[in-house]
Amino acid sequence: MIDLTLNKENLEQNIRKARESNVIIPNFKQMKDPERYVPEKIKEKLRNVGLWDVNPLNLFRITWKNEPKMNGGLYGGPNFIELPPKLTGVSARIICMVGKYFPTGCHKVGASFGCLAPRLVTGQFNSAAQKAVWPSTGNYCRGGAFNSKLLACESVAILPEGMSRERFDWLSKIAGEVIATPGTESNVKEIFDKTNELRATRDDVMIFNQFEEMGNYLWHYTVTGSAIAEAFESIKGAGGNFAGICLTSGSAGSLGSGDFLKQKYPYSKIAVGEALQCPTIVNNGFGAHRIEGIGDKHIPWVHNVRNTDMAIAIDDNDSMALLRLFNEPAGKSYLTGEVGLDAETVEKLALMGISGISNMLCAIKFAKYYELTERDVVATVLTDSVEMYMSRLEELRDERGVYTAMNAAADFAASLRGARTDNLIELTYTERKRVHNLKYYTWVEQQGRSSHELDDQWYRQDLTFEAVQGQAEQIDALIDDFNDRVGLVGC
Repeated sequence: MIDLTLNKENLEQNIRKARESNVIIPNFKQMKDPERYVPEKIKEKLRNVGLWDVNPLNLFRITWKNEPKMNGGLYGGPNFIELPPKLTGVSARIICMVGKYFPTGCHKVGASFGCLAPRLVTGQFNSAAQKAVWPSTGNYCRGGAFNSKLLACESVAILPEGMSRERFDWLSKIAGEVIATPGTESNVKEIFDKTNELRATRDDVMIFNQFEEMGNYLWHYTVTGSAIAEAFESIKGAGGNFAGICLTSGSAGSLGSGDFLKQKYPYSKIAVGEALQCPTIVNNGFGAHRIEGIGDKHIPWVHNVRNTDMAIAIDDNDSMALLRLFNEPAGKSYLTGEVGLDAETVEKLALMGISGISNMLCAIKFAKYYELTERDVVATVLTDSVEMYMSRLEELRDERGVYTAMNAAADFAASLRGARTDNLIELTYTERKRVHNLKYYTWVEQQGRSSHELDDQWYRQDLTFEAVQGQAEQIDALIDDFNDRVGLVGC
């Protein structure tokens, strides 16, 4: 469970600092339904605030329901797009939640908020004396650094040196410190090693490790899960069936939304994706890959493996090929001319970053494997958009040359329509237990967890994942009390 023990001395300092910095903290209820629960005075002020502005009011834009605009937007329904069968090649309806319209252009501001806010309003984290450390393979440290800035906290961002230039450029302006670790997306142990070094050598830091922080899981269970359900209900029509959710595993936090959806739609399934070049779940494998934002060679502590039905490996070559198809002029022309997609749909494909494309491919493979029909709806998430990867497009041009109509035809046929039901497994009880047991090597041997804790995740979910699911109301009460004591809500 998330520890909600109060440290009264630190809490008083956090309240004082929040008052000085004009900080009001949103609660889970407001993030789920901002139109109904966010105070009118805050909504009015948001009309003059840009989506990425370093302004505490943007804490109230940590929601899937922001108006899709960069300045002055308020709230509407959940942001999602539906991909047409002409594109996907399957009859099933695939809906994609859009992360671009969060502050920072990525939903990781939500995951990091779910980790920081409980420790701030309990006083376990002292915003006046400590720095929040955000270990990440990309977007999580961006979200954490942004939230830290808005909540008047100092931050340290940690990410692999091989991540995109856009991430480092932006972080240099937001985070107090930026630390680049060796390797790329799959070098998670190197990130853990650096956090352990900081923990051992500095007394002014607190680590917010997304891979083990249950606040990450809770935010997605509560906020993302309900947003996906609302999106499905808005389009399902007569006889519509929610078939499942397909998500690649970065920190595995977003898979918490699958637990919510399974409870609401008991016949639905959860599929987890990973890079074929690093098939840790599918084949106990390892390796490097180019699907930025996925962390590999381990199973995150917050992944509820016992509730996961399928594992799907995605070739990163397909993800990179489709990044070009969806965004190069020749690719767009091919999609409108030869495939017959309308221009509006093609422009919306830019809402997919590399991991979003991988999520889409997971959903397509899932739909093909289960032979889903037009009655079935599969959900996935577009963590961020192509805006985070413009430098990758430049690198691909330098590496492979100008993108042509022939390239577009080949990529559409091979990487999209050619998606097959290979490199995936249905997770039987035995397979799930195998994957769950892989947590031992990271979390018990390396990170100090006990084997009893690991067993509890499998045998006593009433004490672990299910217990966390019920903590949103408790945290909301603590947030409301914090805001009352700061005294700015009515101002």
